[in-house]
Amino acid sequence: MVSESLKSIEEKMKNSVKLFRADLATIRTGHAAPALVEHIKVEYAGTPLPLNQLAGISAPEAGLLVIQPWDKNSLRDIEKAISKSELGLNPANDGNIIRIKIPPLSEERRQELIKIVHRRTEDRRIVIRNLRHEALNELKKFEKDKEISQDEFKRAQDQLQKLTDFHILEAEKLSHDKEKELLEV
Repeated sequence: MVSESLKSIEEKMKNSVKLFRADLATIRTGHAAPALVEHIKVEYAGTPLPLNQLAGISAPEAGLLVIQPWDKNSLRDIEKAISKSELGLNPANDGNIIRIKIPPLSEERRQELIKIVHRRTEDRRIVIRNLRHEALNELKKFEKDKEISQDEFKRAQDQLQKLTDFHILEAEKLSHDKEKELLEV
């Protein structure tokens, strides 16, 4: 009962860190990466779809993204969605593909992006702590219902704290790596 509860929370915490890794990949550095734009929602046939479902995205050079839509009629919609995104990118449409030059980041923009990374890291810490709180409430219920002893509760609580600390540390490491990447010139 306790072990299932802890396993469930550990899985949720792992998924949270995994989502955080994907979230950080969307923050622009000076390098072109398909993950930068693949999440952008494009209005296509009246339905918002992620860009990676409408086109092939590649990075043939360090400073260039190439987007090749599977349906040429979606070129305008894709171009509009990229322009409207908060990434500050200017797509160039040649009628067949869209090219996006990734300009080098200014020092000011780097600092703004680092602040965004810090804010998202704090949000992720909060998510992980909320998961801990959820599991702790479940453990307290087990103890209250006399399904586990006080000693078992204390051991489970210690395990839960170790899991929480580990996953918060993982998120902070990802944040630190992204910050280092942003500061590279």
